[in-house]
Amino acid sequence: MSEDHPHGDAPPSGHPGDHAASEHPGSNPDASSSSHPGGHPGARNYAETPLIVTWEVTQACELECDHCRAEAQPERDPAELSTADGKDFVESIADFGHPQPILVFTGGDPLERPDLFELLKHAAEENVTTAVTPAPTANLTEDVIGRLADAGVSRIALSLDGATASAHDEFRGEDGSFARVEQAARQARAAGMEIQINTTVTANTVEDLPEIADMVEEFDAAMWEVFFLVPIGRGEELAQLETERTVEVMEWLYRRGQEAPYRVITVEAPHYRRVADEFERRESGEGVRVGSTRAGNGFVFVSYEGEVYPSGFLPESGGNVTDRSLVDIYRNADLFERLRDTDQFVGSCSRCDYLDICGGSRSRAHAVTGNPLASDPLCPWVEHVEDTA
Repeated sequence: MSEDHPHGDAPPSGHPGDHAASEHPGSNPDASSSSHPGGHPGARNYAETPLIVTWEVTQACELECDHCRAEAQPERDPAELSTADGKDFVESIADFGHPQPILVFTGGDPLERPDLFELLKHAAEENVTTAVTPAPTANLTEDVIGRLADAGVSRIALSLDGATASAHDEFRGEDGSFARVEQAARQARAAGMEIQINTTVTANTVEDLPEIADMVEEFDAAMWEVFFLVPIGRGEELAQLETERTVEVMEWLYRRGQEAPYRVITVEAPHYRRVADEFERRESGEGVRVGSTRAGNGFVFVSYEGEVYPSGFLPESGGNVTDRSLVDIYRNADLFERLRDTDQFVGSCSRCDYLDICGGSRSRAHAVTGNPLASDPLCPWVEHVEDTA
């Protein structure tokens, strides 16, 4: 499946890499200032308007990626939102007011949906900024990339999870996927679109990060979104990093982002914000703010059936867009209000000095403990405080 999480954890204005807080097309970004179309995330009240709305237009996908949260299937599901429902949903984005969220078309593979270009055209007519996260399959031809550009798509996100064809193709479950990513990246840039490279960090992929970072630069990408695995879907079978190792990786990512010609953001790793702040305090004596969004707070995910989730990795629904407006669900659904109220958090996160800046991955807390308000199990500082729920 293509990665669909723009909520990222990103660095401050002027830094060459933020996602809100990342601004991944389709992810949940943990971000700060943003060069992504849609403007500076800081101008938004995330209790009212998300930075990113990600729509899983279909679960259908030819790939069988190791980490797929959607457990994508070869065929489309008849329960998908219809074309008419999809157009109504696209129109609802404007109801958030200004600045509007960015609408990310994800999947599965959005190219498996025959009406994708009709929906993209409708979004352009409604002045909705769009991004697409296509899967690197035979569907992603040069002609299709040109049509995406002509449809007004501002950015496409491509997943690269290994520095070699053998490593990436094994992770993605299809021979030739690595070559397609390379080809699609160059074709997208030639067509005038920005590209974003998404990489999943696991115990098995982490050693490839330096070489992948070099490739991101070679592709002339605008952003590198680094997703720290949440164990749901097929991802339950993959090995996560040890908590202390995440700090080393995040410090390396922060240093790399300071030098890179692209933005570096993290997804489902909001303690990147603490790592960056403490790193800067050691180096320069001054802290830094690198992120702002969390699941349900700056980011919202709409499933192929129209269910509204705080994140694709937190599959608890606040309502369905066929019954209730997206704006109403995002602003007023009990689940979303609780996720934005840090006073309701429990355990170490609730007592942490970085609560408001970080807040932990609500998705990982839910995946591991069943409680989205619990502490983030990947955070190394959770171990240093007796956790109570």
